Amino acid sequence: MKSQQNNEYKAFWDERYAEVAYSYGKAPNEFFKQWIQRFEPGSILLPADGEGRNGVFAAKLGWDVTSNDFSKAAEEKALQLAEQEQVSINFMVSDIEELDLPDGKFDAIALIFAHFSPEKISSIHKKLVKALKKDGIIIFEAYSKNHLEYRARNPKVGGPGNLDMLFSKADIERDFGGFEIILLEEAETELNEGKYHKGVGSVLRFVGKKK
Repeated sequence: MKSQQNNEYKAFWDERYAEVAYSYGKAPNEFFKQWIQRFEPGSILLPADGEGRNGVFAAKLGWDVTSNDFSKAAEEKALQLAEQEQVSINFMVSDIEELDLPDGKFDAIALIFAHFSPEKISSIHKKLVKALKKDGIIIFEAYSKNHLEYRARNPKVGGPGNLDMLFSKADIERDFGGFEIILLEEAETELNEGKYHKGVGSVLRFVGKKK
């Protein structure tokens, strides 16, 4: 049953990313754009980077980028975008759970609307924490648990319909407990990211430094 669910989930994203247009646009997420520029470039991992808009932006700033998604269609569009912007990114097509990530490899990890299955969220976050260097940075933005109200009013704003896939401050404090908190907030924001993130939504934002 779980295997069937995984296949259906993957097929959903393959179909979405196979569309000609970039599902969430080619421009980086505004929160990611704002924060990534505050840090000295190094190595960065972007799980669930989709069509590469954030990874490509980081590469343009001089970061050594590893992007990840389990959709082959996403990889094709990400590499196409990188070529258009005349940068290079390393794209790994895999379920994030199956990636071999050496401990302490990355200077930064960005989780931008990386909504995983509820039973996997904490284990994935713990795996990513291990892959981050000491003093490494996490940049995180995703829909908050209050987002369902916004989604009900305007489905075009996007996001999971499953409350357990959304985030609270307590979730972040649990999964990133060993971090110095630079920012942790829930905010209402207006999204204008391609076809599938359009309108006002509620997001959870976190920037933290691994101690």
